Amino acid sequence: MKVAIMQPYLFPYIPYWQLIHSVDVFVVYDDVNYIVRGFINRNYILERGKPKLFTLNTQGASQNRKINQVSVGGNAEKLTKNFYHQYRKAPYFESTMNIISELLLNNEKKLSRYITATLKKICTYLSINTKFIDSSEVFNNAGLRETERIVDICKQLDAEVYINPIGGRILYSKDEFAEKGLQIFFIESNPVVYKQFQNLFVPNLSIIDAMMFNPPEAIHEFVESYQLV
Repeated sequence: MKVAIMQPYLFPYIPYWQLIHSVDVFVVYDDVNYIVRGFINRNYILERGKPKLFTLNTQGASQNRKINQVSVGGNAEKLTKNFYHQYRKAPYFESTMNIISELLLNNEKKLSRYITATLKKICTYLSINTKFIDSSEVFNNAGLRETERIVDICKQLDAEVYINPIGGRILYSKDEFAEKGLQIFFIESNPVVYKQFQNLFVPNLSIIDAMMFNPPEAIHEFVESYQLV
């Protein structure tokens, strides 16, 4: 079994979906500290040919609180209107906007559950069948240090392989994981390019952008475009 463990990100960019796609079980790491100015509650869309940051407001957010202790703020309707205005001429606007509006305007108040619902819904749309587990609800090991906790989660799931983003190569050693009976691989993304209106391509935007300009079958191909190293 292959496992990935990652904080919940709001409408993340394609490499995040590649990480989900690469594993059998994706552990939503919701009982670790909230990251201020990270990508838990914000991301980038296209605005006038340039990347523009959007942010879902939160309540009780602090680097001293866990992600699952943070609540959703009150600007979801404003974000929905912004996405409407920026992408209303995109080729897959209507189908994408129906999904995004439903997700943004749902009644869930806990930020981690709110974001996890968006991940699951878009996985269904993209035909990604990975199982999701919330770390706060299953493992009861929040007192362990980071690497020890990752190993413990993998062991509890009977996993043989742990997949990490490519940046993890500076944090984790393959030899260290091998000593604990686990293989670790890092996901390396291939370049993804698609047409965005008449502009030069702007990479690394939210999945919202990819959905506005591509059918789900094409995005699924983007999601499959990576190597494990």
